Amino acid sequence: MAKIAYILLCHKDPDAIIKQADRLTAVGDYMSIHFDASADPAHYKAIRAALDNNPNVTFARKRIKCGWGEWSLVAATLHAVESAVEAFPRATHFYMLSGDCMAIKSAEYTHRFLDNNDGDFIESFDYFESDWIKTGWTEERLIYRHWFNERTQKKLFYAMFNFQKRFGLKRDIPADIQVQIGSQWWCLRRQTIESILDFCKKRRDVIRFFRTTWIPDETFFQTLVRHMVPEKEIHARTLTFLMFTDYGMPVTFYNDHYDLLLSQDYLFARKISPDAQDLKRRLGLLYSAQGVQFQISNEGRSLFKFLTGRGRIGRRFSTRFWETESTLGRERELLIVVCKKWHVAKRVLERIRQSTNVPAIEYVFNEEDAQLPALGGIEKTLGKRTRHRRALMRMLFDYFETDRLIVCMDPSNLDLLEDFAADRSVTRILEIECSFSEEYLIGHAMRVGLAGEQTSQETLDRLLPTIRNDMVFESDAIRDAQFENHCRIREIASSEENADELAKFLGVGREKAHEITSTDYLFAD
Repeated sequence: MAKIAYILLCHKDPDAIIKQADRLTAVGDYMSIHFDASADPAHYKAIRAALDNNPNVTFARKRIKCGWGEWSLVAATLHAVESAVEAFPRATHFYMLSGDCMAIKSAEYTHRFLDNNDGDFIESFDYFESDWIKTGWTEERLIYRHWFNERTQKKLFYAMFNFQKRFGLKRDIPADIQVQIGSQWWCLRRQTIESILDFCKKRRDVIRFFRTTWIPDETFFQTLVRHMVPEKEIHARTLTFLMFTDYGMPVTFYNDHYDLLLSQDYLFARKISPDAQDLKRRLGLLYSAQGVQFQISNEGRSLFKFLTGRGRIGRRFSTRFWETESTLGRERELLIVVCKKWHVAKRVLERIRQSTNVPAIEYVFNEEDAQLPALGGIEKTLGKRTRHRRALMRMLFDYFETDRLIVCMDPSNLDLLEDFAADRSVTRILEIECSFSEEYLIGHAMRVGLAGEQTSQETLDRLLPTIRNDMVFESDAIRDAQFENHCRIREIASSEENADELAKFLGVGREKAHEITSTDYLFAD
């Protein structure tokens, strides 16, 4: 059975550290603590006094002052790991934690998970080929030497960087090392940890290289594990649940996040608010609990992304710039069908195809696999289509050799609607207003990743009103935009009423429009 040695790096809140150590070791696991040498000495004395008699707790023999982005964080980790390897010969796994982490599963579940999933859990992606670094420096982290702390010694940090860059003082990456990158929160097997410690003694050149890289805690262990462990034994993921805002700041969890955290496919979570006392209490009791069943739905990240995207009018911080200098052409007519229920819009489009000769394309800006002709690559991705929307439409008009074209869009695409409505061409919009049952909303939540098969009813009850309100908001926003040629058919309206609106939209006779709107399965779920 798995026995875990937790590697805890911390610098504050001694009471929380003591409680964390007591909780995690009470079930037979271990802990090795590195308390930052720059922190309050009284706090360290309090921790030692409380835990020195706990046989399952040890301390790093050497304490150092740690700084963000420095080698000191890796060095502190190695010191704590060395103490753990020596003190706990029965430990099978070594799990990296911070003082802000807490278990979101029971020890029983955690041990069973590690027993059933042999391997090392660490994010380890190719440094140059992956997109793990979203913004900022990439190769500059490695090919220049960084001796100073970017946050506390900013002037020296950038002065030395600019000096090296100006005089071309680049360095080579060790020839036999392919640098990897990933989260610093890992869980490694004992044999892997022992191999890393042995490597550190033999390869001082690699240690010297990483000592002066920037943010080495995201590359050091990630690189070494990839060079020592067969790929099939590496799970390139972290077991600690953490999220970041659009500004790169870690999301903090509070008392009302208990159910959300337990449903994630992770063993720990970071960061728990120091003020979330009830959450800490409940999670603390959880680790030693027996027989707890967990419903894993894993919708945390998609739910966070969805909810934080609400409330922006223009629901963004500024209007995006698109190709405002281009036009589809004064003589052309773009017909846009707008509907949240995509299958309904597709049925309407299919009936229009059968009754008219107007070329029609389904959700071109929403579905990656929309049926588009080859247009030189502009059609390849949703990102390209959206960035070059007018160019794409012009090419489609030319491809079909037509001056009339119909496309479908989701109501959330208000910026696209406004852009096309402002064009010199004629733009007509047909909004299809549907009813949304609770079953449909649940299905929608699952389709877009906001919920899973195991999502609890309590979570759904909190989520569904938000989704419903969001759909109402989108429809209201379209009406508030007051588009010149805006028609609307409704699920609750008669086929005769809808025929009048559809006839205006298509520019066809009412009889032909009624032939379409009288289709009995048009609005069926």
